[in-house]
Amino acid sequence: MRNSKSLIVIGGGAAGFFCAVNAARMNPDLRVMIVEKSDKVLSKVKISGGGRCNVTHACFELNQFFQYYPRGAQFLKKCFHWFNAKHTVEWFKERHVNLIAEPDGRMFSDTNTSQTIIDCLLGEAKRYEVNLLLKTNIIKILPVKNYFKLTAVNGKEMVADYVCITTGGFPKLLQWNWLADIGHTIVPPVPSLFTFNLSSHPIHELTGISIPAVAIKINGTKWKQTGPLLITHFGFSGPAILKLSAWGARYLAEKNYVFDLLINWIPEMNEQVLRNTLNGFRMNASRQMIGSKCYFSFPLRLWLYFLEQIHLSPQKKWADISNHQINQLVLKLQQDKYTIQGKTTFKDEFVTAGGIDLSEVDANTLASKKIPHLFFAGEVLDIDGITGGFNFQSAWTTAFMAAKAIAADSSASA
Repeated sequence: MRNSKSLIVIGGGAAGFFCAVNAARMNPDLRVMIVEKSDKVLSKVKISGGGRCNVTHACFELNQFFQYYPRGAQFLKKCFHWFNAKHTVEWFKERHVNLIAEPDGRMFSDTNTSQTIIDCLLGEAKRYEVNLLLKTNIIKILPVKNYFKLTAVNGKEMVADYVCITTGGFPKLLQWNWLADIGHTIVPPVPSLFTFNLSSHPIHELTGISIPAVAIKINGTKWKQTGPLLITHFGFSGPAILKLSAWGARYLAEKNYVFDLLINWIPEMNEQVLRNTLNGFRMNASRQMIGSKCYFSFPLRLWLYFLEQIHLSPQKKWADISNHQINQLVLKLQQDKYTIQGKTTFKDEFVTAGGIDLSEVDANTLASKKIPHLFFAGEVLDIDGITGGFNFQSAWTTAFMAAKAIAADSSASA
């Protein structure tokens, strides 16, 4: 017979399911329910990674892994000792889901579809009799001595011995009021992982061009990143941009997303090496027209764009290039400046910087330090990582630890 202990998990995403199924597995006597405000669960898992779900990242050195989190790194450093990427791979493998690493470290199911991850989590929920309650938006949590009373927007009330909040992040501060009302401090949310917008600019004509490796920097700051860059019809995207947006999230919000971006299109060369290389072309390809071919590892269209920007005719021969024009080319190729005016956030995959203040949460159990038997997991916490599977890993880690602590406490008090 089951005892009367119950857990309600608020939020039917990755963290919510991982907490629910693991708590139910570790304490079979615990009654577990997931309450989700929409009419479907695991929607972010479904669409993430282009429908493939980037489950985690193939980085198994803990001292390296936590460095991919602009916010929450020190908190996660403790958590990862208990459940990390290695454990995630093992957990899914035990349930016949094999995770395969791609060259850049991202890990996906070998079926190459997010539905595999969804089916696995739904299967675990069914196996351990986790109940699902959809279309129920919890707007109030009231701690009542030894239990919680939860109220939904439709007036429905529920009670539970344990509550784990896994709602993900909210983009607006007022959406956090129901959590602030129970006494927790909310670090104001700002967007993370977004692309950079340019107003009308000639580079828009190069939409679709991808450069494998650039170095970018927010001018006047310490924020810089390297990696692939994609030119789009609205500005710049790609892994390098997304990573930079994550690290500079709060600064860029303060600047209202108006700032200067510096792009080094040839980061593998320092300034002197590039200058010597260009002078080498002037000597060894003296009779060739400067626009006849691209001499670097990016498309000819981009090279011609650079020439146009510094008013250098592509029909001009290398032998006729002046020292001043060499200097202009060096500057354009390694300190190319663009004034960014705005951002584009992926609405369905948004990631926020901000959330529950980590100083109010126990890093060993994910329990609230203010309210007994209240737990948090996933992006509702002030934790966010760069793109590449790191946000999912923090969700699995914090959810597992919360589940373990809930299962242990509910078993001991049975």
